[in-house]
Amino acid sequence: MPVRPLVIGDAPAVADLHAGVGWAARSAAGWRWAAANPALMEAKAPLGWVVADAEDRPAACLGNWLQRFRLGDRMLFGATGFNLIVPPDQRGRSRHLVRALLDQPGLFAAWTFNANPRSAPLYARHGMQAWPQTHSLKLSWTVDPLACLEGRAWRAAIRARPRLADGRGERLMNPRLDRTPDLRLDGAVTRLADLGDRSAYAAFWQALVSQGRLVADRSPAMLRWRLEDPDLRRAPLILAFWRGSAITGMALATVAKGSIIDPPVVEVLDLIALDGEAEAVPALTRALIGNARRLGAAKVRLQMVSPRLLEQLGPLAARARREGGWGHCHVRFASDAPDPDLWSPTPYDGDYAVCLREPPAARARRRILEAASRPLGWRDKSPVSG
Repeated sequence: MPVRPLVIGDAPAVADLHAGVGWAARSAAGWRWAAANPALMEAKAPLGWVVADAEDRPAACLGNWLQRFRLGDRMLFGATGFNLIVPPDQRGRSRHLVRALLDQPGLFAAWTFNANPRSAPLYARHGMQAWPQTHSLKLSWTVDPLACLEGRAWRAAIRARPRLADGRGERLMNPRLDRTPDLRLDGAVTRLADLGDRSAYAAFWQALVSQGRLVADRSPAMLRWRLEDPDLRRAPLILAFWRGSAITGMALATVAKGSIIDPPVVEVLDLIALDGEAEAVPALTRALIGNARRLGAAKVRLQMVSPRLLEQLGPLAARARREGGWGHCHVRFASDAPDPDLWSPTPYDGDYAVCLREPPAARARRRILEAASRPLGWRDKSPVSG
């Protein structure tokens, strides 16, 4: 079966592949939005790739999340694959899809920061290295222990007896998920709404670039484009840390729900501060933890932690629960890539923003309940094979 670029017309078949493994699927409008990615258009890169069957229908797929990076005045491109889905009957095809990602011209690096335990060994076979030193670390802060315990109990029960999930629908929902919360923010942390080209956030972005680190494009224009994703039902939460009249740190977060038996979680999509700003990262993290229950979440999770970010968290990192435990971060650098020490990635650099499953809105729960007649054993099976 040939590998070819993914096109908008593949959306229904690709959605079927997502449904088969219980992952959130992009709509056709969502794929059109992804195709308008300024980085993708500038690099003339494909949306992704599919393994096509005899009727040219996608039988396996991999998305291509291309990003611009700044290193001072230099513009670079990097790419992460997202939602690698290779059903059992396509065993062995994953290598062709990963190779297509890695063989794109003009990239300083290609990576995944979101490999699951069963797919992680696949990337090493393609010359990708586990990176950074914290490649196996995820951090979480629990705010509703009972909901987290119930989620673990459901997972253990369904792993042992998948039919227990038949017809039960979405679990661990709560009314707070459907409300617009009145956040309690203290001190220098505020909600950020102004992403204009002359805003305080724009000045923060320019300050980030001027520091000489390798940073993914967080320009106001790029953030505005990201927030236009038609598949977003809830706008992500953007917080800013202020030092006087200047923003010196920011956080981007959303509420997600991994599966119908998982509790809602505040997923940190970005957490970054200027050099020399010691208070921003802890203050922003405390704000997310302090408001997680108001948002309807059972915990706050940071799924990609660089050594720099771990140091910036300080004592908050010691209070966190260690998750992960496998190498979910792998990268292959080009021979002429900048010094990797210049890059301190956050979840923003990965695929989390386009892969996380949102909690269903109240009006959608009845439909989900009616469709929940199949076992959930899939959630513990990897859709990827080598």
